[in-house]
Amino acid sequence: MRYQISGKQIDIGDALQTHVKTELSAAVGKYAERAIDANVVFSRDAHEYVCETVVHLSTGLTASAKARATEIYAAFDNCCEKMEKQLRRYKRRLKDHYRERTEPVELMEGASYILSTGEDNEEAEPETLQPMIIAEMETRVPTISVGEAVMQMELAGTNLLVFRNEKTGKVNVVHSREDGNVGWIDP
Repeated sequence: MRYQISGKQIDIGDALQTHVKTELSAAVGKYAERAIDANVVFSRDAHEYVCETVVHLSTGLTASAKARATEIYAAFDNCCEKMEKQLRRYKRRLKDHYRERTEPVELMEGASYILSTGEDNEEAEPETLQPMIIAEMETRVPTISVGEAVMQMELAGTNLLVFRNEKTGKVNVVHSREDGNVGWIDP
C-alpha cells in the first residue's frame, strides 16, 4: 500500500509516520484484502489536532474517516478506529464484491466545477444568468451496482454519489435523504 502522510502547517516526524503505517495497514488488512493507497492529513484546529484519512481499496471503493483530539497520536488512533469500524460493518459485502468482480471497477473521467453563488455582492445586478466558475477539477465516475454505490457513499461519508449503473450503463445518483433513507435517481 502506498502512503501519503502530510501535515498542514505541522511537521510530521518519522515516529508518527511509522506509527501511522503500521496501525493503518493492520486495521485495513483485517477487513479489506488489498488497499491501493492511503492519504493521511494532520492539521490543527485551535487546541486540537485533526486527522483525516482516505483509503482507496482495490475493489474501487473509498473509505474515509476524520477524528480530532488534543494529542496528535490520539487523533490518529481515533481516526483509525473509525476507519476500522466502517470496514468491519462492510466486511462481508467488501469480500463478496471482490469475489464477484473479475476485472477492476471501470472509471469514467468527468469534469467537476465549483460555481459562485453570487451572495458576496447581493446589491449588484448580475450581468448574465450564467454563474461564475470558481474552480475546475477532474473527477471519476465508477461503473458499479446500486448496492455498491450506496455502500461507497456510506464508506466515504458523503451525502451524494454519482455513478454509472453497471446493468443499464446510464449515469445514476444515490443520495442521503433527510428522513434517514437513501434516495436513488435513475433517469
